[in-house]
Amino acid sequence: RDHHVVVSRADDGSLKAFSTVCTHAGCPIRKLEGTKLVCPCHGSEFDARTGEVLHAPATVPLVELPVQVKQGRIVAGTGA
Repeated sequence: RDHHVVVSRADDGSLKAFSTVCTHAGCPIRKLEGTKLVCPCHGSEFDARTGEVLHAPATVPLVELPVQVKQGRIVAGTGA
């Protein structure tokens, strides 16, 4: 949460990571309801597994970040 990143694992074991900074107004998203990220500023909602917009006012998906496993730890963002 403090690094503004969400990571999910698909059924096949693959990882995806997304920035949790809302693409509408740049607000940090800290609320996760199941697999849905909810922006506190204007109510935009995103799928944490795909980054896709579920509810406006955002129209642009979350930014996907590189992610990998290094020495048994999940690393996302610039260090991945």
